[in-house]
Amino acid sequence: MNELQLIQSKIYEIRGQRVMLDRDLAELYGVETRALNQAVKRNAERFPEDFMFQLTDNETENWKSQIVISNSIKMGMRRNPYAFTELGVAMLSSVLNSKTAIQINMGIMRAFVTMRQMIAENSPLNRLSTLEKNFNELKQD
Repeated sequence: MNELQLIQSKIYEIRGQRVMLDRDLAELYGVETRALNQAVKRNAERFPEDFMFQLTDNETENWKSQIVISNSIKMGMRRNPYAFTELGVAMLSSVLNSKTAIQINMGIMRAFVTMRQMIAENSPLNRLSTLEKNFNELKQD
């Protein structure tokens, strides 16, 4: 798996937005999740709700059920993770301010752009699929 694929595998859709979770970002940046969240809290004014939000209990359970998590990782989760939108991820590099953060951030931005391009390119296919589904439902009636 190349870097782009690795990053894309850590992008989830939550609340209708593509986001990355604090634990995944911390892993990519090579810092502890706690340290990443502390840096964010020290700069809270840079992270409004459209940049990041904390998952609800229900969202966390849904996320856990969609991925394979070992018991040891589950045990380490004391609170619901924070989700960073593309804007929040972009802001993180200024808060962490290291060469590693800048390099990783460029890869993450490329992954978000690639996903957005793939969705835009496949949009007509999605519409066609919906039309076919509706047609088949009407045909059965």
